[in-house]
Amino acid sequence: MTSAPNPNITRLLLEWSGGNEAALENLFPLVYEELRVIAQNHLRRERSSHTLQRTALVHEAFLRLVDQQSVTWQSRAHFFALASQMMRRILVDHARRRGAAKRGPDAVKVDLDSVLDEAPSDLDFEEFDQVLKRFETLEPRSGRLVELRFFGGLNIEEAAGVLEISVATAKRDWAVARAWLQRELTRA
Repeated sequence: MTSAPNPNITRLLLEWSGGNEAALENLFPLVYEELRVIAQNHLRRERSSHTLQRTALVHEAFLRLVDQQSVTWQSRAHFFALASQMMRRILVDHARRRGAAKRGPDAVKVDLDSVLDEAPSDLDFEEFDQVLKRFETLEPRSGRLVELRFFGGLNIEEAAGVLEISVATAKRDWAVARAWLQRELTRA
């Protein structure tokens, strides 16, 4: 992520979960820049002509997070992981509304490692999301790891912390996920 964790974020999340609405007002300025970084990580994987802007994505995700009644916030990492997941849903919904083309003979062949480093501008975001959803049904923890790394921009150590697994386990899960997703995304 961007900087050292701010312990006030966790405190404010817990206060907000306890019903303190003022905590929410104090929370937004503390999380805003980090949410913008997460949004940028999501948007850099989108086509260059994408119409949703980073600020709009941040605000939409935050509004949806605020509207979550059943969430008991556990930590800063929990909040940012959920924010990243919310941004993913927003982008997929946006792609669907824009009438994203179905996979065809001109489908882009994707190298997952290069996607994580620097996504091709013509990556079919909706297709990647569908493939990832299939993978998540088979390997929920590994699927979550991919989501945290691909969409959340977390490194392997940060993702392991969010998932509460060892770094070695995260690396093994990552190797399995990468191989499976690579195979599925390059099928003809």
